Formats: sequence, C-alpha cells, structure tokens
Amino acid sequence: MADNDDLRSKILAFEDLTRERVWVPEWKTYVWVRTMRGHERDAWERAAAAELKVGTLNVRASLAVLTVCDEAGTRLFRDADMGTLAGKSAAALDRIFEVAARLNHVLPDDVEVLEKNS
Repeated sequence: MADNDDLRSKILAFEDLTRERVWVPEWKTYVWVRTMRGHERDAWERAAAAELKVGTLNVRASLAVLTVCDEAGTRLFRDADMGTLAGKSAAALDRIFEVAARLNHVLPDDVEVLEKNS
C-alpha cells in the first residue's frame, strides 16, 4: 500500500506541462506554447463541438488562447481574448496551432470527431 501512496504522490507532484518556445515573426516576438491541462482539453473539446453547431469555431485562436503562455507556463490570453486573437494573422496562428496541436496530440481526426458529434 505504501508503494501505491508513493507512486500517487510522485505522479500528482510531477510537473508535466511541456512548453516549447516559438518564434512568431508576424508579431516580432517569441511566445511559449504548452500542453493543456486535462480540464482545459475537455473544455476546449466541448466548446469546439458547440461552436461547430453554429458555425463559429475559431479552432486556431481557441487553441492558442489555452496554450500560449509565459516561460513559467501561465496563460497569456484570457478566454475573452479569443475573438480578437482570431482577427490576428492566420500565419501567426498557424505557427502556434502547429506546435499546440503536436504538444496536445490534437489531430485532424479529433476535429473530425467533434464535427460528427456536433
């Protein structure tokens, strides 16, 4: 039983939010992109499915809002920034999306499943 408690404590204490530094020439700056927490991924999938129903899904901006962070891993954007961020350069958002999708294992099939479930 003690071994299970040790393993549980080790897993719960482990810092597992991977971050990657990304150069965004359109913004003339680096940003950090990180993995989402489990609850963030679930919320993103629910919101994406709902937005697909009404045709307002900004998949790149919504993923950027949840994954762009500072070096410590703290999100830079608030949920309310999504609409404004969606109006930024598609090339910049594509750079971020590519890294965020890879780090979070968001695959084209994931978006396809969301579309089918909406």
